[in-house]
Amino acid sequence: MNPTPTPDPRNDNDADAARRRAAVRAAHWERSRKLTMLLLVLWLATGFGTVFFARELARFEVFGWPLSFYMAAQGASLVSLAIIGFYAWRMRRLDREARRAIGQGEETR
Repeated sequence: MNPTPTPDPRNDNDADAARRRAAVRAAHWERSRKLTMLLLVLWLATGFGTVFFARELARFEVFGWPLSFYMAAQGASLVSLAIIGFYAWRMRRLDREARRAIGQGEETR
């Protein structure tokens, strides 16, 4: 019994497919990180910016309330929900695109 596997001519195709999958996964990870960082910056801007610029924002009114009060009471929560919803929607699309790209690479064998 020889424990060394016999060379398979399809190994080159397997190596190409593995490299393609790795490239697709790396691109997917990069897009995911960029999206996450962008949304974290937006979340920080709404959370920290509202508190930091509260006096300046108090000049503007939303539904009869100062904007700083509205953002602290309602707006920050609504922005957070919008961020979560957008993240879920966009990540679903990114995951679908990555699965499709990996699947197409395997179908060409």
